[in-house]
Amino acid sequence: MIPPLLRRVLGLLAVGALAAATAGCSPSDTPDDAAPTEEANPTRVLDEEFADPDILEVDGVYYAYASAGNRKNVQVATSTDLLEWEMLDDDALPELPSWTIPGKTWAPEVTEVADGQFVLYFTTTNFEPALQCIGVATSTDPAGPFTVAGDRMLVCPEDEGGAIDASTFATDTGLNLVWKNDGNCCDKDTWIQTAPLSADGLALAGPTTKLVKQTLDWEGLLVEAPTVVPRDDGFALLYSSNFYGDSSYNVGYATAPALEGPWEKSPEPILSSDSFGGDRYIGPGGQDLATAPDGTTYLLFHSWDAAVTYRSMHAEPVEWQGSDLQFTQE
Repeated sequence: MIPPLLRRVLGLLAVGALAAATAGCSPSDTPDDAAPTEEANPTRVLDEEFADPDILEVDGVYYAYASAGNRKNVQVATSTDLLEWEMLDDDALPELPSWTIPGKTWAPEVTEVADGQFVLYFTTTNFEPALQCIGVATSTDPAGPFTVAGDRMLVCPEDEGGAIDASTFATDTGLNLVWKNDGNCCDKDTWIQTAPLSADGLALAGPTTKLVKQTLDWEGLLVEAPTVVPRDDGFALLYSSNFYGDSSYNVGYATAPALEGPWEKSPEPILSSDSFGGDRYIGPGGQDLATAPDGTTYLLFHSWDAAVTYRSMHAEPVEWQGSDLQFTQE
């Protein structure tokens, strides 16, 4: 008889291998008539398995990082305008440390912490406790390879179910990390939360502040994939919610005068499978914001293909109206 801990580890390995191979299970109950046609996706900018895109600009080149796929732990593509992308051959994180369980590496975030110094925050499964947690790696090249730093995960709260989906944002006081505790793994709330980072980006440097959790029906059991944007009158927060594997996944939006709140959520998602007449996207999410050389700001995110077999990257032009983010094309 297999001991419980070993059984759990084997189960995680099996799930991770399947996820890496399929990049998510195709839900059998997704209605065929709800699937956009290939022609109905004018904003697709990378027709590859490229989920949870993170965008970084360095010296006029944009780097997009994505979750595991195409036999890589962290995928990378480059562009000069956010619309035409080229996939790079090499894995940005080719080696995982022995204290992780291989097979799942999600939601990468790369930040330039100093001139020529880059830090990658990634989600993978910690060995003990066997939870999804956030690790950190460094490189002198934005394309990698990145080398894991330290001998443990950067953020791994066992009592909160672990931590996933790291991203960063800068304020006058320095760099901050934002993430989601993985509470939906174990019947706990999912809080998007933040803490200041050390100057080198390799350690938390202050207390954690909780921002928002799942409270609305369309959010389902979770909120995740946070993007915090400082604004003149406070902060804006984009986040994904509900189940990533079908058409219920979406992008929510909230604003606050300070990180401590109060946070006010949009009553409906700003991007969902129903947006644009319901014929463009299936389960959009994993979003990031970037501004092109011509000044156009884009929301970049993934969406399932018509057959719900892989998630490609899309770019929707947006603009700020005060603290609100508005789409600029129909």
